Amino acid sequence: MTTILTTKSALTGGANAAPATLSPSIPDRDCPLCPRLADFRNAQRAREPSWFNAPVPSFGEADARLLIVGLAPGLQGANRTGRPFTGDYAGDLLYGTLLKYGFAKGRYEARPDDGLTLVDCRISNAVRCVPPQNKPLPAEINQCRTFLNATIAAMPHLRGIVALGRIAHDTLLKTLGLRSAAAPFAHGAVHQAGHLKLYDSYHCSRYNTNTGVLTTEMFHAVFARVKADLG
Repeated sequence: MTTILTTKSALTGGANAAPATLSPSIPDRDCPLCPRLADFRNAQRAREPSWFNAPVPSFGEADARLLIVGLAPGLQGANRTGRPFTGDYAGDLLYGTLLKYGFAKGRYEARPDDGLTLVDCRISNAVRCVPPQNKPLPAEINQCRTFLNATIAAMPHLRGIVALGRIAHDTLLKTLGLRSAAAPFAHGAVHQAGHLKLYDSYHCSRYNTNTGVLTTEMFHAVFARVKADLG
């Protein structure tokens, strides 16, 4: 396990403001910061007006001790439903795992009104808007990091962060002030960042599970470790 101190700026920040004012942690529905993503979002609104089609907010309470960070909303998943990892295969594996290890309660039915609630856990994304081909550009990841920084700063009891995939890991290194050479991404790796632990996992995408890059057992092992560490 890597042990590194964080920079002060990564763990400080203000409280949430109203979304209409471009809050530090909640982008406005018509956030203009990434023109390519804004154009794609507007095109999806015209094509599917009943979908959410906006920056997807974090799911779960700010007083949670665990934060899970994915890449970005899926086009027919969170971009459609408005809740992270809801409505696509990645959510089936993620929420099933959270239920298994006590980080969620209720029943996951792939829709935001299914009554599922998180327990001592919150879910967010490195990029809040759906990107074309599920591939945000580096400038878009950098631009959206301000919201991730503020999300972390607004969680006073945070103790652990699970990074789902390398991109989430890399943007979290910048947020937490870690050097990539000292905290390389590897499935199952744990890196110490001051009072926080950063846990790495391959992303729970259908591609990764279909190709055998990630198995259910491998994914469960990450959250078993988190559960043991949090107590």
